[in-house]
Amino acid sequence: MSQTFLPDAPDGPDSPTAPAPAGPSLRQPRLPRWAPLGLAAVSAALGAGIGALGGLDSRVQWGLIAALLYIVLTLVLAGAVEGGRQARDRLATSLVWVSFLVAVIPLASLIWETIARGVKVLDGYFLTHSMNGVITLEPGGGIYHALIGTLEQVGLATVIAAPIGLLTAIYLVEYGTGKLAKAVTFFVDVMTGIPSIVAGLFVLSFWIIILDFGYSGFAGAMALSILMMPIVVRSTEEMLKLVPNELREASLALGVPKWKTILKVVLPTAIGGITTGIMLAVARIAGESAPVLLLVFGSAQINGNPFEGAQSSLPYYIYEQWANGNEPSYDRAWAAALVLIAFVMILNLVARGIARWKAPKH
Repeated sequence: MSQTFLPDAPDGPDSPTAPAPAGPSLRQPRLPRWAPLGLAAVSAALGAGIGALGGLDSRVQWGLIAALLYIVLTLVLAGAVEGGRQARDRLATSLVWVSFLVAVIPLASLIWETIARGVKVLDGYFLTHSMNGVITLEPGGGIYHALIGTLEQVGLATVIAAPIGLLTAIYLVEYGTGKLAKAVTFFVDVMTGIPSIVAGLFVLSFWIIILDFGYSGFAGAMALSILMMPIVVRSTEEMLKLVPNELREASLALGVPKWKTILKVVLPTAIGGITTGIMLAVARIAGESAPVLLLVFGSAQINGNPFEGAQSSLPYYIYEQWANGNEPSYDRAWAAALVLIAFVMILNLVARGIARWKAPKH
């Protein structure tokens, strides 16, 4: 039996045994991890130097110059080292970070200023005494009467707005079809943008001028409930939409009526988000001052009855003390502002805690 021998293949560029030609690397050079921090430090130094040489007294102007320099330096350096595509990515990231800092720095400055000025008179005496018999030009007095007024007014507004907003949201999600649902949705959207002073004027004209009921904490609570209602409707509506339809269909397939399905299946599933929305709405109205100025009318004495007589609140107390125009009143106003910020912060923390507690367990 004969054998046929083939010649060896040449070691050319097309040969399978030939080494692959060296080509350009797919890995692009990258800036080191510390580059953003280094560029931020250089930009801050250049911004301060330019501001000082230019005679700019405001540190805000220095910061804006530094932010602009940071964006430009990041774009130029990334373009030179990493290429155009990565430079555009870093430009977008820089814009996001600069925008975040521009939003956070004023907030942090406001909180710091309030704490620094408010702790001067904030103590147990300030929280447990009213302004009854206190001369505004002298130190002393407290916010006990205003704190009671705020708690009662916000509580009454929640009792009014939360059930109405909840039932409205249930109607829109579970039953709402046709022109009525569209009309309700339209008016909820309109109410979301109503200024607080307009809500106060409405209650003033109807409750006090037409019906002649007089100034009271309840009148302020009605105006606050008008502002709170659309927030509750919108937040509850979104939470109800997140409930899977499979849960509704499974309940209905077992012969459970629709109203009981909503009560026993839909609402318990969305209760965490609904409660969070209500708490955030409460935090939203706690600092409103315009309706209180028009309807509650303020009082230096403790009035525990929100349905009769003038009553104070924390926003009104802050306005009243600042309008006095003297140093002791300014200190009391800053301390009351600090208490109001703490109150709103506690409500937000409670809302987050409820959301985590009631979140679905996987």
